[in-house]
Amino acid sequence: MNRDVPLKKYAKKMNHSYTFGAFPTIELLKNQPEHVLKVLLHPDMNSETQLEIITDLCNRHNIPIERAAKVVEKLRDKENIFAVGVFEKYTNQLDPTADHIVLVNPSDMGNMGTIIRTSIGFGIENLAIIEPGVDVFNPKVVRASMGSLFQLNFCYFPSFEAYKEQAGNRSLYPFMLKGAVPLQELQRDTTETYSLIFGNEATGLPDSFADEGQSVVIRHTDHIDSLNLALATGIGIYEFTK
Repeated sequence: MNRDVPLKKYAKKMNHSYTFGAFPTIELLKNQPEHVLKVLLHPDMNSETQLEIITDLCNRHNIPIERAAKVVEKLRDKENIFAVGVFEKYTNQLDPTADHIVLVNPSDMGNMGTIIRTSIGFGIENLAIIEPGVDVFNPKVVRASMGSLFQLNFCYFPSFEAYKEQAGNRSLYPFMLKGAVPLQELQRDTTETYSLIFGNEATGLPDSFADEGQSVVIRHTDHIDSLNLALATGIGIYEFTK
């Protein structure tokens, strides 16, 4: 592993990324230590508990810690960030026997991070992203997920058809404004393996998804056009896992 990487502002083309803040850095060290290159600490870090946890995890996995005030200040995007994890990007595969969340062309980094955190919180650990889609390694996504990204199996697919070829035998539930069945009235086999499918923040799913499995709508008043993607995904996850 080459730990000597250029420490500059994040760009998607880079082969490494960063965690901003002690909590996401701790999650990185706990869940993906084999991909951590180093941890950078600012001298203004004042949480002895977090410092002790980071130091213990780094020592356990032989990960170098560097006191680097100027580098942390150059990389961070908020002044209250005093710990930065530097890690190499990695790939993983979806579990074809587990339930999936499928996001078709997601574009908002905050939504992506929130969806990851909610999904992990309710025990769905597999995320398919249909391209084009937001970069899950962007530090803004990592922070919005509160480090939950590092517990997730995720995979990008060039099309929904490509996803289906690898997804295994499962029930498909596209969430659409024109969905055939209200979520509150949906009857299903609770032992099934399923995929919950959500569209882009601006346009939702194309009409063609109505023919993919059982389309679902989350009913709400006509005072709004639609729900925020992260909120809609959270409602769907809660209903399917409760």
